[in-house]
Amino acid sequence: MSTGANRRWRADDNETAWAQGIALFAGVSLAILGLFQFLEGLVAALKDDVFVSTPNYVVKFNLTTWGWIHMVVGAIAVAVGILIIAAKRWGYGLGIAVAGLSAIVSFAFMPYYPWWSLVVILFDVAVVWSLCTLWSQGARHR
Repeated sequence: MSTGANRRWRADDNETAWAQGIALFAGVSLAILGLFQFLEGLVAALKDDVFVSTPNYVVKFNLTTWGWIHMVVGAIAVAVGILIIAAKRWGYGLGIAVAGLSAIVSFAFMPYYPWWSLVVILFDVAVVWSLCTLWSQGARHR
């Protein structure tokens, strides 16, 4: 009978643990970011006067339109985050695309809510980094 004390750790075990942790971080972060974006969009669509409007900005939509954009991107991000948490490897590429889209939308929305947009962009970059790290590890082990 083998006990845990007799088991020797291999580098692959440690790498697998890190990969699983990074995947969980990416999936949970993307799902939470999506939920926040959805709620931000809901507020923008229902109550325009919460946000400050910046005149003469290049990407100018009314706040209801921005609200719907955020709700759609947020809902997609939650769904893809759940796919990543469920360990669907094909969700990694989708996650990179959705996190990139989320960062672009947040950048365009920056005049209305600058600090929050910056925080979302930073977390999107962390999600992209996490998923790219996992993707490269998967390619190395094929």
